[in-house]
Amino acid sequence: MTPRPAPLGIYIHWPFCKSKCPYCDFNSHVREGIDQGRWQRALVAELEHAAREAPPDRRVETMFFGGGTPSLMEPETVGALIARTKQLWDTAPDVEITLEANPTSVEAAKFAALAEAGVNRVSLGVQALDPAALRFLGREHSADDALAAIDTARRHFARHSFDLIYARPGQTTEAWLAELERALALAGEHLSLYQLTIERGTRFFAEHQRGGFVLPGEEEAARMFEETQARLEAAGLPAYEISNHAREGAACRHNLIYWRYQDYVGVGPGAHGRFAEADTKRATRRTSGPENWLAEVEAKGHATVESSVVAGHDRVEEALMMGLRLRDGIDRGLFAAVAGTDPVEALGMAKLAPLVEAGFLEIDPTHLKATAAGRQRLNALLERLIA
Repeated sequence: MTPRPAPLGIYIHWPFCKSKCPYCDFNSHVREGIDQGRWQRALVAELEHAAREAPPDRRVETMFFGGGTPSLMEPETVGALIARTKQLWDTAPDVEITLEANPTSVEAAKFAALAEAGVNRVSLGVQALDPAALRFLGREHSADDALAAIDTARRHFARHSFDLIYARPGQTTEAWLAELERALALAGEHLSLYQLTIERGTRFFAEHQRGGFVLPGEEEAARMFEETQARLEAAGLPAYEISNHAREGAACRHNLIYWRYQDYVGVGPGAHGRFAEADTKRATRRTSGPENWLAEVEAKGHATVESSVVAGHDRVEEALMMGLRLRDGIDRGLFAAVAGTDPVEALGMAKLAPLVEAGFLEIDPTHLKATAAGRQRLNALLERLIA
C-alpha cells in the first residue's frame, strides 16, 4: 500500500478590518477602499510561488483564511484561491477549509456564497454575548447580530465555531459561567475560549498602563479557567488545546498542523510558513505592510522577507512550544519525525524529572504532555524546559 503523503496546511492572510479592536495585536489594518481584483491576483501569484517553495510530496489537508477579517473578501476571491490550490497540489478529498468571520449582518449574508466557493468551516469572532462587554471590546456587532450569525453559520456550513473572551474587567466567575451556559446552548462542535490578555502596542495596553481598567486578579482568573475546563468537559466539549474545545473528532485540523509542528505555507501580508527540508525546517515570512506586500508581489511574484533554516535545538524548542499546548501532549514518534529527535532524550531526565514530580508533566512510552496544572502555567513551564 502506498503511504499517504505528509499533510500540508495552507494559510492565507487577509489583513483588512472595518475597525481595529483595542485588544488586537494581529497584523490587521483599516482601509477606506480595497481593490479586490488586484488583491485576488496578488494572493494567487504568491500562492503559486508557495507551491514552488514547499516540498512537492505533500497533500493539502487544510486551508485557513485568517486575518484581519477574511469575511470581507469577495467570495469570488476565496473561490479562486481554493480552486488554484487544488490545481497546484494534491488535495485531500475531505480537505478542511476554514474562514474567520465577524458576525455583522452584512458579512453573514455572504455565507451562502462562501459555502458555494468551497468553504466548509467558519469561525466566528463573537467575543462576548453581553452588550456592555461588546462595547468595551470595541466590537461593531451587537449580541443579536452574533446570535443571527451563529444561526446562519449553522444553516450554511457543516462545521462552525465561535470565539469568546473572558476574564474581562469587572467580570466574576459566576457572571462568566452564566455567559458560558448561553454559549453552550448555541455551540455546535467547537468553541474557542480565551482569557483577555493585554498586549504591548494595543490601545488596551496604553489604557491599562494609565489605570483605565483593572483585570480580574490572578486567583479569580485561575478559577475562571478551571471552571471553564470542568464545564466544557461535562458538556462533551473537552479542551484539546489550552483555549480550544471540541467534540470527539471535531478539532480544527488546520491548527493541529501548527501544534504538531507539521508543514504549512503562508500567503499574504505577514504570513509565516514552516516546512521540512532535508533534516531541517525552512521558515518563511512575508512582508507585513499591506501596500508594501502588494507592491512586492506585483513586482516579483512574492513578498518573502525572510527565509531561514530552523535546525538543531531551535527546531526542538519550536516543536516543544507548540506541542505542549495540546491536551494529548506531544506524540514522541511524530515529534522525532518533525524535530529530528525524541523530546525526552533531547530535554533529558535531569530537567524533566522535577517537573514530573511536581505534577506539571507526564511521560509515558508514547507521549510527553503537560498536566492540567502544567497547561495552566504553560509559559512558566516552557521557561524551565527551554532555558
